[in-house]
Amino acid sequence: MSTTRAYFQNLREKVLSLSEANDWRSAVDEWSIFDVEEDETLTESCVCGKENLRYLFTICNKLNNNELYPIGSSCIKKFQRSDLNKEVDDKKQLFRLLHAIESNDYITLSPKFFSRRLLLYLYNINAFEANEYNRYEPYNDFQFMLDMFNKRMRTERQERKATAIIMNSIRPFLCEMLRNKVRR
Repeated sequence: MSTTRAYFQNLREKVLSLSEANDWRSAVDEWSIFDVEEDETLTESCVCGKENLRYLFTICNKLNNNELYPIGSSCIKKFQRSDLNKEVDDKKQLFRLLHAIESNDYITLSPKFFSRRLLLYLYNINAFEANEYNRYEPYNDFQFMLDMFNKRMRTERQERKATAIIMNSIRPFLCEMLRNKVRR
């Protein structure tokens, strides 16, 4: 049996043993992502046996509250659920953005750091802060950022406002949210 196949068999057995369903197709629908950490030391192994994981996900069974940890992003993708795949990608993109912030990169509203989906994800996890500039409605900042992301040319004033939202809302939110989620 190939290593890849053995990993999948280990994953399948582990998921089924902690699920209510007795078949793989039904069992994978019981699980959702609960948390994620990043291990820069690559010392952890997935529940399937694969070594050197960077992203350590915790998934939780919605029916019985069983948890699996650590599970790698490639194993979550084996669940073949587009919602989980998107969430995995979004969470990984959050860590990449955090590292750019930590490296003091100049963060701009560009495809290098953001996507429309990431902006929506940031809005859904409350990264946009209510303040006097957005009339205490975070949706206004989200919509502004989305409009500016879609725009080919922005004025200097629009660029300054986008940068202010990144620096005053998104940056502190990510630093706080992911503060204890990176192992170095």
